[in-house]
Amino acid sequence: MSVKNEYLGFLNSKSIWPDKVFLGLSPFDIEKVLKDDTIPDETEINIRDNEVLGKRIEFFFEYCITNIDRYEIIAKNIQVYQDKITIGELDFLIKDHKDNKTLHIEVVYKFYLYDPLIEGELQQWIGPNRKDTLLQKIEKLKTKQLPLLYREETLSILEGLHIDLKSIYQYVCYMANLFVPLSMKKELFPIVNNQCIIGFWIPLKDFTSEQYGSSLFNIPKKKDWVTHPKYNDTWFSFIAIKEQVQVALSQKKSPLLWMKSNGDSYERFFVVWW
Repeated sequence: MSVKNEYLGFLNSKSIWPDKVFLGLSPFDIEKVLKDDTIPDETEINIRDNEVLGKRIEFFFEYCITNIDRYEIIAKNIQVYQDKITIGELDFLIKDHKDNKTLHIEVVYKFYLYDPLIEGELQQWIGPNRKDTLLQKIEKLKTKQLPLLYREETLSILEGLHIDLKSIYQYVCYMANLFVPLSMKKELFPIVNNQCIIGFWIPLKDFTSEQYGSSLFNIPKKKDWVTHPKYNDTWFSFIAIKEQVQVALSQKKSPLLWMKSNGDSYERFFVVWW
C-alpha cells in the first residue's frame, strides 16, 4: 500500500460529531478545514513502513495542518513527566492565525462495531475485539488526556513555549469508521454521524460460500485499514480467505475483510469471533 493512498483514506474519513459539542468535548472538524483549502495531489509524508496505525494518523493530521496557511504547529507529541516518569502526552498545540487562538487538539481515529445486544447506543459502539468502546475513550479523554494540559507538570512546558494556559482552547479531532450488523445496514443512528458508517459485520456462520463464494478478498494489515480497498492489487478466493479468517478467529481477533465483487464493486466488513 502506498502512503499516498493511506493519506487519501484519511482525508475521506469522517468526524464522529462534526458540528456539535458532545458530552463536553468540542470537535475539531477537519472536513470543514479542508473544505476551504487546497490539498496537494502528491504527499511527502515520511513514515516508517512498520509504524502503527495511530501514529500514521498523527503524521497525516500533521501533514494536512502544515499545508493550510491558517494553522501553524507549535509543538506535537509533547511528553509530560512527573519525577522522570511519563504521565501522558499532548498530541498537538496549534496556532490558529485566522481566529488568533492557540489550540490543544487530541487526535482520535477508531474502528467501532455496533452491538445491538448491549444497552445504550454509546455503549454499543465497541472495538472489533471488544477491548475498547466509544464510551471508554470519551471517558479517557475527559478524565486523563484533556486535563493533562492543566497539570502543574505541564505548566513549565507551556511557559517554555511562551504560551499562556488561559489562552488555550481544547478540541478533539475524533474520526471513526463504523460497522453495523448486516441486517442494520439501512438504519440511521441518532447519536453518531452516520457518514462514518463504512461497512458491516457478520459472525463466521454467516460467512458462507453461498453468499460470498463468487467474490474476491483480502485481509489488510491494521496499518492499511485506513486505505480504500480499490487500491489493493492482491486478492484471494473465498476458500483461501476463509482459512485465514478461521486462524484469526481462533486467536480471538476479528479480521477486517476487503471484498471485491463484479469486477469493480468494493466492500469492507468484519468477521467477528464473539
